[in-house]
Amino acid sequence: MITTSQNLSSGLEDYIETIYISLQSGENLKGAELARRLFISRASVSEALSKLVNLGLIEYESYGYIKLTEIGIKEGKRVYSKHGILKDFFKNILGINEKEASENACEIEHVISQNVLERLTKFSKFCKENPNLIEKFKKESLI
Repeated sequence: MITTSQNLSSGLEDYIETIYISLQSGENLKGAELARRLFISRASVSEALSKLVNLGLIEYESYGYIKLTEIGIKEGKRVYSKHGILKDFFKNILGINEKEASENACEIEHVISQNVLERLTKFSKFCKENPNLIEKFKKESLI
């Protein structure tokens, strides 16, 4: 059973994040729907769901609904939070459009260290508290 995120590959993080978002939206999710959302084969989803069951992150039986365990909820929230922090930084601090900000956040969320994420979060907060600084950067074409 997993106790930290260190054992999750980027692919498994994508599964957990997608399941977490669906469940937060009140949607019950089955493997076939997960495959459609992630644009991957049903066989790949079955293999990944089996790994997530073995890690203790989900409860799932073939053709049934996917349920996150308590640890799975924590992992889903962690990955989803990283995505949100990065997307917010790209969009609201750097002025990147929504689609590009989200796509880049999705890629970077899997490799960013906790230390860098924490510093980025602090910098974002500082920038939001000092909007004149962002405007100055924009005027000087620094961002």
